[in-house]
Amino acid sequence: MTSDWWRTAAIYQIYPRSFADANGDGMGDLAGITSRLDDLHELGIDAIWLSPFFTSPQRDAGYDVADYCDVDPRFGTLADFDAMLAEAHARGIRVIIDLVPNHSSDEHEWFQAALAAGPGSAERARYLFRDGRGPAGDEPPNNWESVFGGPAWTRVVEADGTPGQWYLHLFDSSQPDFDWTNDEVREEFRDILRFWLDRGVDGFRVDVAHGMIKADGLPDYTPPADGGSMGGGAAVTSGVPLEPAISSEPGDLAPYWGQDGVHEIYRDWRKLLDEYPGERILAAEAWVDPLPRVANWVRPDEMHQAFNFAYLETPWDAAALRHVIDASLDAFGSVGAPSTWVLSNHDVVRHATRLSVTEANPQGHGLGSRSKGLPEYEAGLRRARAATTLMLALPGSAYLYQGEELGLPEVIDLPDDAREDPTWFRTNGERYGRDGCRVPIPWEADAPSYGFGPSEASWLPQPAQWRELARDRQRGTDGSTLELYRSLLRLRREHDLGSGAVEWLPGFDGEVLAFRNGDVIAVANTGTSPVELPSGDVLLASEALTGRTLPGDTTAWLRA
Repeated sequence: MTSDWWRTAAIYQIYPRSFADANGDGMGDLAGITSRLDDLHELGIDAIWLSPFFTSPQRDAGYDVADYCDVDPRFGTLADFDAMLAEAHARGIRVIIDLVPNHSSDEHEWFQAALAAGPGSAERARYLFRDGRGPAGDEPPNNWESVFGGPAWTRVVEADGTPGQWYLHLFDSSQPDFDWTNDEVREEFRDILRFWLDRGVDGFRVDVAHGMIKADGLPDYTPPADGGSMGGGAAVTSGVPLEPAISSEPGDLAPYWGQDGVHEIYRDWRKLLDEYPGERILAAEAWVDPLPRVANWVRPDEMHQAFNFAYLETPWDAAALRHVIDASLDAFGSVGAPSTWVLSNHDVVRHATRLSVTEANPQGHGLGSRSKGLPEYEAGLRRARAATTLMLALPGSAYLYQGEELGLPEVIDLPDDAREDPTWFRTNGERYGRDGCRVPIPWEADAPSYGFGPSEASWLPQPAQWRELARDRQRGTDGSTLELYRSLLRLRREHDLGSGAVEWLPGFDGEVLAFRNGDVIAVANTGTSPVELPSGDVLLASEALTGRTLPGDTTAWLRA
């Protein structure tokens, strides 16, 4: 295994609930992941990132952790994890796991102890408990809103039955925020890191890595109306993005996102990881703008990677894409870090739908039957294939989300009574939330639950469309999205595109991007009018070509 593997890695996100179910209970599990590792090895990825599988009441699909050092029985056991890790490593696949340090579950033993201990206790000091405002303390300590909608504070009932203090939860009320000024919290997470590093994990994706530290005094703050739910996300359509929720001025930061104190935490964690062999990594989920600010998370003594949400949120527009590619390479390169590239994950509308939506859709709101501007599947998929082909030609590290290699769209028509995302409930159905990108994925067209598991059970209902998109239908089929991804990843590796550089080529109009990376030329046509390709043998294209004409919404790779 080579040095600095993370600089060029293709990393595949597994959302365990929805990847593969070994026992037929309708929820994916660790044994299911192990059973499908050969498929991932065949795909050509370098590492997998697993969303949380820890002990949890699952009120936010595992991002409400009750025990950070054990496996939830729904997903298996620690022995199942160890077996999965060993099998992945045997195939040369590294394993990154999620870490959720901003908050715990309200069922965590620490929070239960805090409720029992009462105001002023050491137990409450691990979380952000505060007295309420108003004569009777019956108003929240400030006006902050939850990412999932509604107030970010909940009042507790004290042991004597009287209304008591309030606790902060930037997410669901079942997810109380830790107080990261507390030394006991910091030492607990050092122990958690060591627990998993000692088991052999290759790194951590850090959830809400721009959170954890709150501004002194917890001042009132009203976010911009068009801002993304996590702080840095603009509402984006297939046209021009709206203005970002956070500008380049430090004063524009929300008092609960991106505070300077987070960097001290990650410097401490980096020293801990550097004690272990094999280049263990930290990857940041940091929803902050602009890109030079994101680069602060990946300075040489902090994290290794940060997700490039600016790229994810860029519309399918040549000028906008060129701008964000240049800005990404400049920002991350200025601190010696690789840029990352990502188009889909478990929190956003799948890009086979999102890139062709014609109405604004702020991050976290989701799509459903009442949504406007939805594309036809074929049009959305065509654009998604072209976007992925462009992305995988770029130098740096790429993240793929399970099912995108099958061309899965967002599931729009989920029944209301099937939805589980807290956003749906906390907004009384005004926001659909993220269930549409989390539907269990199809493996076998004619098997129960399309091969997700041995029974028909599926924690979210699967659409009939999954039959034709199943992996076994696409494997070996010329022109299928699965075969496109396999070819892209193979050629990306053969031509060492991850460690290359972007050299823009002149002579193309405003709807076309063309650049050289090593011995490969990538040309992406984001418009509708066909264009002629430059000289060079065609290595692949996201759609079938006629001669040397590149149609609209198509990307091709050529030998330079």
